[in-house]
Amino acid sequence: MMKYFSKDKLYIYGAGCLIIFIIISYFCDLGAGQQIAQNLWSFLFSMAKIFPCAFILIGLFEVWIKKETVEKHLGDNSGLMSYMWALILAATTVGSLFVAFPLAYTLFKKGARLSVIFSYIGAAAVCRVPMTIFETSYMGIKFTLIRFAVSLPLIIISALIIEYLVKNENYKITEPD
Repeated sequence: MMKYFSKDKLYIYGAGCLIIFIIISYFCDLGAGQQIAQNLWSFLFSMAKIFPCAFILIGLFEVWIKKETVEKHLGDNSGLMSYMWALILAATTVGSLFVAFPLAYTLFKKGARLSVIFSYIGAAAVCRVPMTIFETSYMGIKFTLIRFAVSLPLIIISALIIEYLVKNENYKITEPD
């Protein structure tokens, strides 16, 4: 199928099919299609609020933070403290992983160690401050502390294993198109 359509055309056709389905859903009073449209609109609206600020901050991070600083604190010779820095950075990341991935790429370009980047991504999914406050208010501080005590070491161990496997396979990360 890929030899007939380019990737860009498939995205356009997919988006077109979704729009046609949503229009038909409103004319035929299909609840599922209407709910899909409402969820899509809600998602797009929330992303439109987060993305501009996040990308401005990531751009400022790229310009203001020197490569030497990242290499010193998050690079290959930085030691265990680099994982603490990654966890702190992840905790303060606002938004979702949509924001964490571009920042992780920036860290990679500036010389951060792969396991530190993987730890940052994992921790960004687990321990952001707003999510932690929400969780603590409903589940209690004991639950949150136990979850952190279990999940954060596992994130770091997993990141170290992934880094080891990636380096042994001589995997190269290429620039995006």
